[in-house]
Amino acid sequence: MPAHNPFKTALSARQPQIGLWLSMAEPYLAEVAATARYDWLLIDGEHAPNDLRSMLAALQAIQGYPDSHAVVRVPQGDTALIKQVLDIGAKSLLVPMVDTAEQARAIAAATQYPPRGVRGVGSAVARSSLWTARADYMEVADDEICLLVQAETVTAMRNLPAICAVEGVHGVFIGPADLSASMGHRSNPGHPEVQAAIEGAIATIVASGKAAGILTSDPALARRYLELGCTFVAVGVDVLLFAHAARQLRARFGADMPSPRGPGTAY
Repeated sequence: MPAHNPFKTALSARQPQIGLWLSMAEPYLAEVAATARYDWLLIDGEHAPNDLRSMLAALQAIQGYPDSHAVVRVPQGDTALIKQVLDIGAKSLLVPMVDTAEQARAIAAATQYPPRGVRGVGSAVARSSLWTARADYMEVADDEICLLVQAETVTAMRNLPAICAVEGVHGVFIGPADLSASMGHRSNPGHPEVQAAIEGAIATIVASGKAAGILTSDPALARRYLELGCTFVAVGVDVLLFAHAARQLRARFGADMPSPRGPGTAY
């Protein structure tokens, strides 16, 4: 069977992919998000309380919705963890805090089987091969992987051309929050200096032939980044969508609403 990763194919064709961050760490809600037909859904293992089993459950929940592609963000570029995440069926990975080309090369090697890389061979007992039902999985596995690395520090910005040049890296994601902190503008990714750095980084990534990505909940900024050439843009975070909606709903009823319990009522 041929290698197949529609998200990777779309990025190669520079077709914009609109995504949503999944931070709830709940597969039921991952499936709800999949019904919204986002092009990609990011299962967050860095800042959300996901572990390997909950990542697996989210992958299973999303799989039934072919319009949405699951991307897994691991907490760090650890070779053993990357092996496990690929074995449970993830085809697209986002790896945070990649500052150098050396780091990027090591992470790329972790996604590839020998002789290209160092990924441990155990697909016979793994979901990725459908437990050997995909008879030629070992022949197509390397080409199915889409590796995205996060450049989110001043150091990463300085090394960005070299990171983009690493074989096996298919896209570079700019992390606005960490980048703004690294630049001395913590909690202010909208600062002009940060935005200038982001726009310069997008230009560098696009010029290298790799896909550029970013997360922003500001619709105007999202459109701006798409215009600059970003091809994978996340436009919201599930837990924040819920938090904002819940707070707005409560606010409609005001803090001074009468209590349903009368004075002195006890239960």
